Amino acid sequence: MTSAPLLPNPTDPRLSRTVEGVDEAGQPKSISVIEERPLTIYLNSQEIVTAMTIGDHPEYLALGFLLNQGMLKETDQVTKIDFDEELEVAVVRTAGVTDVETKLKKKTRTSGCAVGTVFGDMMAGLDGLSLPDTPVHTSTFYDLSYQINHTPSLYMETGAIHGTALCQGRQILAYMEDVGRHNAVDKIAGWMHLNGIPAADKVLYTTGRLTSEMVIKTALMGIPTLISRSGFTAWGVDIARQVGLTLIGRMRGRKFTCLGGQHRLVFDQDLSQVPDEDKKLRRKGAQHD
Repeated sequence: MTSAPLLPNPTDPRLSRTVEGVDEAGQPKSISVIEERPLTIYLNSQEIVTAMTIGDHPEYLALGFLLNQGMLKETDQVTKIDFDEELEVAVVRTAGVTDVETKLKKKTRTSGCAVGTVFGDMMAGLDGLSLPDTPVHTSTFYDLSYQINHTPSLYMETGAIHGTALCQGRQILAYMEDVGRHNAVDKIAGWMHLNGIPAADKVLYTTGRLTSEMVIKTALMGIPTLISRSGFTAWGVDIARQVGLTLIGRMRGRKFTCLGGQHRLVFDQDLSQVPDEDKKLRRKGAQHD
């Protein structure tokens, strides 16, 4: 795949603004803060949810959310995605009739920034799921980590945001950011679906914690390897082991920990050649994960 990657646009004036305040010494200070706005998602005529998001790529977010919730199947024909910026509404339209009433009756609030929501049985779709045994070379992890840490991003401008990147080998294909890590993953899912991107040989890299929701979404997307700079939750690890997902956390500098799917790892990196991570690139709380 040789096309240019889809990367964050930290210069987009819609996504952040400057706020005036004072510092600890009472001196005037200006900082850039991330915007946060609602997006109401419809599936045809049915209102599904209102998500808090930074506002970029609403079409990808709406479609990815519905796919990751199981409200849309890969085989469903999406005919159009309408976005009304003034009303802050995204409508995903399909050729066939959809019925999501059963799922809407059961709602689970998930952990994480901006608080995610899962409809229906969180584990639905995992029974019998088989992820491809695509090998992953550990040397690619370090290349990807370096690229992501040095890619201009909203995080570098404002903080208070999570990033998720879809990768193939040593290449970043798409890098999304949002106030909630679940939103960033949903944007990736929507982008993959609209562009017909296969998942079997991909790696998902996230800056957020490896929670049950993150593991479930990655597995349902068919991606066999999930990497994070942050730590794990116990249920996230349990689910990863259940479905055979390669789960790698605490990826910083030359260190990482793999708690699932070790059989895919090809240890081809000379660790003595991996430089120490620049402290300026460490995200908030990284030293505690």
